[in-house]
Amino acid sequence: MSEKSLRSRTVKPVIDNNGPATDDNMSSNGTTTNPSSSSSSPAPPARASTPARRRRNPPHLPTPTELLALGIYPVLLTFGTLFSVFNPEARGAPYDPYAQSHFPGTAPSYFARKDNLLNVLFVKKGWAWFTGAFLVFLFTHPTYTSLASSAETALQRRLKAGVRYALVTGWWILVTQWCFGPALIDRGFRYTGGKCEVAQLAVHAGEADTGDALTAVACKAAGGRWSGGHDISGHVFLLMLGSWFLVQEVGWVILRASGSAPAAAGGSARTTAGNGLEERTVVMADGAVKGASVEAAAVDGHLSSAKEGQQPHHAGHVGLGLGGKFAAAIVVLSYWMLLMTAIYFHTWFEKVTGFLVAFAGMYSVYILPRFVPPLRGIVGMPGI
Repeated sequence: MSEKSLRSRTVKPVIDNNGPATDDNMSSNGTTTNPSSSSSSPAPPARASTPARRRRNPPHLPTPTELLALGIYPVLLTFGTLFSVFNPEARGAPYDPYAQSHFPGTAPSYFARKDNLLNVLFVKKGWAWFTGAFLVFLFTHPTYTSLASSAETALQRRLKAGVRYALVTGWWILVTQWCFGPALIDRGFRYTGGKCEVAQLAVHAGEADTGDALTAVACKAAGGRWSGGHDISGHVFLLMLGSWFLVQEVGWVILRASGSAPAAAGGSARTTAGNGLEERTVVMADGAVKGASVEAAAVDGHLSSAKEGQQPHHAGHVGLGLGGKFAAAIVVLSYWMLLMTAIYFHTWFEKVTGFLVAFAGMYSVYILPRFVPPLRGIVGMPGI
């Protein structure tokens, strides 16, 4: 056997077993690389350059952004309740359980008095302020005017926003004003053993019947006061429901119009109608779960242009505008008065029930339609 043949048989197994590593070493040393060995090297996976898809947010749950906004309420209520317990002035001040407030002469703070200006001018007329902020935003923000793809689109958005306002307002009326008689707050108070003391005395004396003073307003008008029972915090309910209504109606509109809304799972950076990236998901009529931007495409009639990658009609940064700034100011005032309520008024359980009753209305109007297509066809979604 020749020396050349022996050398060839000895080297070949080394090349076969360590081909890729030998090729790399040879290339790094400047030696010509064997084409056959290079072609046998495994190619990097094609999926390596593809970004991981985000997990879809379930349509029946608030989005991460909404959870952050919702978290403000329990934080304020918890902080206020703890402050009222550990602050010596708040804890030591006499408290009137019938009026659900401190006595004016010994109130530990100006905001602990029911006659403070923000309570009289803002909270007591709260729904008028929320309504005014909503209407100013609805008729001044570019999403409903110049940025709409057509007059018909702008009208459709306004009508559905009006339906949502009517539903939220209806819930406020049922809970605090009238529910085929006494409001739900008054009914709950009486069902849990509450009564109007003066009215009860009048009934026993034969001067009134059991239909008198069935509401807190009627009881106060008769010179009486509620006693016993569970009194749901109307302040917590009002401030939470109204501020969340504005946060939903203004927040999603601004985020989508400015193209800065958080992205949904499986969503694309190329979304429709300039609404940016979207994290809300909806259940379609066929049962499929998709990002809300898909529905925005159908509403605005820009589905084809979005697929072709054309720039949406009203993409770009859009600010709060006059209506948005007005609404933001009302929301901030609501947060402040909610904190004052948590510190100086009502028991912790009354505040918790106020929170839960407000959340029930919020969920029904803003979350439920996402997975009930027929309902979504009537009420729509903010920003779409």
